Amino acid sequence: MNRKSSINEKCGVFGIYGHPEASTITYHGLFALQHRGQESSGIVSTDGKKSYKHLGMGLVADIFSNAETLEQLKGHIAIGHNRYSTTGASKIANIQPLVFNLLDYQIAISHNGNLVNTTSLRKKLMKEGTIFQTTTDTELLVHLIARSKEDSIEDKIRDALSFVKGAYSIVIMTGDKLIAFRDSYGFRPLCVGKLGDNYIFASESCALDLVEAEYLRDVEPGEIIVIDEDGLHSHKGESTPKYCIFEYVYFSRPDSRVFGEFVDKTRRKLGNNLADEADIEDADIVISVPDSSNTAALGYSSQSGKKFEIGLIRNHYVGRTFINPRQSQRDFSVKIKFNPVGGVLKDKKVIVVEDSIVRGTTLKKLTRLLKKAGCKEVHVRVSSPPIKHPCFYGMDFPTSDELIANNMSVEEIKEYLDVDSLHYLSLKGMLDATGMDHSNFCTACFSGDYPIKVDKMTNKQSFES
Repeated sequence: MNRKSSINEKCGVFGIYGHPEASTITYHGLFALQHRGQESSGIVSTDGKKSYKHLGMGLVADIFSNAETLEQLKGHIAIGHNRYSTTGASKIANIQPLVFNLLDYQIAISHNGNLVNTTSLRKKLMKEGTIFQTTTDTELLVHLIARSKEDSIEDKIRDALSFVKGAYSIVIMTGDKLIAFRDSYGFRPLCVGKLGDNYIFASESCALDLVEAEYLRDVEPGEIIVIDEDGLHSHKGESTPKYCIFEYVYFSRPDSRVFGEFVDKTRRKLGNNLADEADIEDADIVISVPDSSNTAALGYSSQSGKKFEIGLIRNHYVGRTFINPRQSQRDFSVKIKFNPVGGVLKDKKVIVVEDSIVRGTTLKKLTRLLKKAGCKEVHVRVSSPPIKHPCFYGMDFPTSDELIANNMSVEEIKEYLDVDSLHYLSLKGMLDATGMDHSNFCTACFSGDYPIKVDKMTNKQSFES
């Protein structure tokens, strides 16, 4: 996956009710969810009378770099958020959780996903006098909640949701409640866990594992769950599951359970099916493009009977603002991330397993590195189909024009990458790997079949002037 020029980690949300060290637990949860957003992070807590918050741009460990910061976030309820923007600019005003005054109390909100009717709704609210403080679609939902004539916060949320369309897995905190809900399609993951007598919501179960909480289940599509002093209350709604298949292909950590299934298990099956579809009989070894395709490569190796080797070493300490040297060095941006293992690759026919190809620029440079390292042949196997369409449900794919598979045939992409062969996993092969009904998944980025109609101007910068 070409992360820098195409797709980036999505948002991660976390919330806990009833724990005396709620902010510290939330910090640990966000640390586990760092892969879902590296742009900004924040925690808001409450003791029932007052809210406390700390937000910042950058990584969780940098923003919460000392114990005093967490000690100032008092209270038994807390929510947190790691952000990568899909709607709204990258700036301090957009850092979540967002905090708002609502009547005589405050609410804080963390959102993972993307609303698709933001343009029309925003224009309508502005004409009616609404003043926006951020450029996020999350604030839009808050204004709808505030305008509701319903009495309880639960009914206000339900009323507000009747106006919005799109993907949302959201955690809201009030002075005495923790509330979580998902859209009726369940595009983005959200699970429920328990730590002693305390309930937790998290984007992925790996966050529960880190704080030693028990995974209970997913928040179901269309469900609203309220946690208060009387325990857990579930309010079911209409649902038509359309889970994001890309959570299995790339986004989620392999040690997480999302949509009720372990990611590692599904990702290995992706590799199994890929080997069944297009193995290279006389290839010597299988390698991955670390780290996101490691598990699929293991699945490919197991199914094909070919040895899995560590052929590329990834540098995990490359900063996002790394400065390129002045001299022209076209492969430098890839070389600072990956270094080939010459002793493994030299004179070998290599199968490279990649999770997906967006623009193809990084993989082209990586191919050159592999050949310079002495590979006799390079065969690329991709554990997902060609990405031909942008996503509007919380993944920051480029426009269609920037997607290589929208502009080139598979043969043309093979020539562009300068590899000996190229094969993408079929749509059926990908869906079969889930072990679930194929209709339960959104495949819009591959098939162009969008479950929800999208505003024409809905994109990352639609709110920018």
